[in-house]
Amino acid sequence: MYVCGVTVYDRCHLGHARCYLAFDLIHRWLEVSGFDVHYVQNFTDIDDKIIQRANELGGDWKKLVDDNIATYYEDMDALNILRADDYPRCTDYVDDMIRITQDLIDKGHAYQTDEGVYFHIDSAPEKYGALTGQNIEAVRSGAGGRVGATGSAKKDHKDFALWKAAKPGEPTWDSPWGPGRPGWHIECTAMSMDYFGAQFDIHGGGHDLRFPHHEAEIFQGECHTGCSPVVHHWLHNGFVNIDGEKMSKSLGNFWTIQDILEKVDAMVLRFSLINAHYRSPIDMNETILKDAERNYNRLLENYVRALKISTEEIALVDLPKADITSQQPLSRTLGMLEKMAEGFARAMDDDFNSREAIAKVLGAVREIGKTLDSGLDQADRHAFARYAVEWLEETAGAVLGVLPSREMALAEPEEDPRRAEVADEVEVLLVARSEARTTKDWAKADEIRDQLKAMGVVVKDTPDGPAWSLE
Repeated sequence: MYVCGVTVYDRCHLGHARCYLAFDLIHRWLEVSGFDVHYVQNFTDIDDKIIQRANELGGDWKKLVDDNIATYYEDMDALNILRADDYPRCTDYVDDMIRITQDLIDKGHAYQTDEGVYFHIDSAPEKYGALTGQNIEAVRSGAGGRVGATGSAKKDHKDFALWKAAKPGEPTWDSPWGPGRPGWHIECTAMSMDYFGAQFDIHGGGHDLRFPHHEAEIFQGECHTGCSPVVHHWLHNGFVNIDGEKMSKSLGNFWTIQDILEKVDAMVLRFSLINAHYRSPIDMNETILKDAERNYNRLLENYVRALKISTEEIALVDLPKADITSQQPLSRTLGMLEKMAEGFARAMDDDFNSREAIAKVLGAVREIGKTLDSGLDQADRHAFARYAVEWLEETAGAVLGVLPSREMALAEPEEDPRRAEVADEVEVLLVARSEARTTKDWAKADEIRDQLKAMGVVVKDTPDGPAWSLE
């Protein structure tokens, strides 16, 4: 699997988080399903944007690249994105790009100009629109006077650069066509072919890369090798909008991953971004983040609770057979959880439908919480908690990547300063609530419930007494 990586001219933003989370899920599920996955993701470390940004900062473009690659790893690690097997940089493949470009010239698919070398689309018109369905005749007829009217040396406005001639002040490499640097599209062809040869299984990236970037890769790769298709499965993730609008610095709604992680827990952000099919666009807003926080906290709370029970020193007993039709409650619950696990797998097998998979996990969390509260004897409760922990770790952990390690889950969390501020008042109200319920003073109990709710306090009754948290 080859996924187009970031152009490292700045810190990663929310759109990058969406892309690499989508392919992290695909990576995880393929490996859980038994596939041996070789995952390659590149860094574009020379580009117009990098040169422009380095000039703006008055610094060295190589240092800019290295710094942004370092922060890329920080951001991805924070989101629990598994590392790819290889992270090639395009500047390490300039010789390969020159070799492929020369071969395309020799085969009549590319031509040299004063501006560099261009791929000639008309040399392989049958490949046009392989991903986007565009028709070359329609594009050609609609071009009108634009073709050749811009002063470009291109034969056709659709032709794209394989090699760019040197410009003053830019980094350059020597080539048969003079000093210059590679075009953007050729780099992924060189790197993917180095790892995988003329054909490979999956190529991924954002929806915006379908045209022209991935269409160009098809032209280059297949015309160079004579082998078709160069990629068996093209996968593209949807965009992220902010409150219904495209993310843009000019609109003031541009969020780097670093920006948003100062306001939102990393696992809440991960949960919110994978709670949609990878191909679907996401409209990120405060409501989605709040819903994600609530659902994630419910998942985490039940996981930690089951984990603590499962670590108690109690002799392990066998659970009853899972049977969704059983009249025995625990047997029926185990049958339901088994069915939900099957539904989770079906969802992920159905084009990696993480939204449906998350729905199965949240359904299981409800059943796990109810069962732990159902008055099971100590041995059955302990055995069920062990089962619940394994169920959640195999789904929400290994595949969705939203569970902490057991060590982190069992560690005492740092006290939320908001919780410390209201703790004394809440404890007094909870005692008064318990007394009102004991004396069946329901009006008083309701009044206290409303008071707690107004404070943003959520109360859950457990066999060990009431537990509370902040919204």
